[in-house]
Amino acid sequence: MKALIIAGGKGTRLGKLTQNIPKPLIKIQRKPLLEYQIELLYKYGLKDITILINNLGKKIINHFKNGDRWGVNITYYEEDYPLGTAGGIRKLEGTLTGDFLVVYGDLLINIDLDRFIKQHERNKRFRKMCVGTLMVHPNDHPYDSDLVEVREKGIISKFISKPHAENLVYQNLVNAAVCILSPEICRYIPPGRASDFGAEVFPAVVRSGKHFLFAYNTPEYIKDMGTPQRLRQVVSDVKNGKYATAALNLPKPAIFLDRDGVINEEVDQLHLLEDFKLIKNAAEAIREINLKGYYAIVISNQPMISKGFCSYDEVMEIHKKMETDLGKLGAKLDGIYFCPHHPEKGFPGENQRYKIRCRCRKPGTGLLRKAAKDLNIDLKNSYYIGDSTTDALTARKAKINFVGVRTGYACKDGKYDVIFEPGSIKSNIKSAVRYILRSAHLKE
Repeated sequence: MKALIIAGGKGTRLGKLTQNIPKPLIKIQRKPLLEYQIELLYKYGLKDITILINNLGKKIINHFKNGDRWGVNITYYEEDYPLGTAGGIRKLEGTLTGDFLVVYGDLLINIDLDRFIKQHERNKRFRKMCVGTLMVHPNDHPYDSDLVEVREKGIISKFISKPHAENLVYQNLVNAAVCILSPEICRYIPPGRASDFGAEVFPAVVRSGKHFLFAYNTPEYIKDMGTPQRLRQVVSDVKNGKYATAALNLPKPAIFLDRDGVINEEVDQLHLLEDFKLIKNAAEAIREINLKGYYAIVISNQPMISKGFCSYDEVMEIHKKMETDLGKLGAKLDGIYFCPHHPEKGFPGENQRYKIRCRCRKPGTGLLRKAAKDLNIDLKNSYYIGDSTTDALTARKAKINFVGVRTGYACKDGKYDVIFEPGSIKSNIKSAVRYILRSAHLKE
């Protein structure tokens, strides 16, 4: 697969740093940003690379030349004038004979490209009119990011550019500026002028109804360094090792979280958006999980769908509100997994589609196992925070550590016969997270 790196931007937000060198040549720990990208492409066997250049592009050519030093073959396309993120690719249309990877040149990334490519191939088998798979990810500032909305099967249904409407409720899925595209995408790129993928080209694909774009949701390391503050952050992440250990080919522990009674206030049969309210300090606790390098993953039973109290889409709206409220406070969830099933019948208006016995309904471990497979989770060093004996039994079956909270059902529901370890019930999610982080530190 060919790789295209879009490296023609001026980097004006970096001020004096980009007066004499192009943004992709800014050094992070004595190595240019673009060099990190090329080394990653080489690692995954993508050795045919074209770099699209404009501003101070000759300096990129002088540094990398033909790429021999890095074991790759680099060619260049120098734009006569700035063509945005998409215009230059339209100029290369005749050279694109197969699907190609696109990476923006101001990103520091550490991602498992094998997983990404395989998912794109599955998407193409599922929908023959797939023209691209876009990497998306949750971040801790979705309120000022370009977002996407995704429906079932990962199909992108909407692009939401910043600035956002004041009361917008959204999925925390940020367009990560890494994608795999088919040459067919060129029919949506206007010829002979500058154009932008996120603001113009991708929305045109969605509106057409003729082709599909898929989302590949990953919590891996994808950060732009387009402002002084973000540049300082990526330098820090390289220094402290966060960057090096971020790809999904390396296992990482998670802190699994029940939803109702742990993250949000317990409401019997919660199914109305206006009834969803975060528990005090829940965002602070989840932000602490984010900072300490654990995945934060929700594992939740939502039987109101099968009982007919609400639809699948209405539960998704509640989850969007949860992500919105957390995002405003600088916290993110790396995954939300929920079971819509309920085996008991007899509810007025119940949804027969979901009236089944399944492996995903807690205390079954199906959802937890799926999350572990999706994200290569180190279960041995993971934890589960819950407010019920159902949650405790789920953790026991999965052989992971359980910490209870006194919010919600306070682990006093009595549904299952569970004996709790002394000191394993904490006052709320914040104290539970701090207990876990202290315990993990003592094990090191």
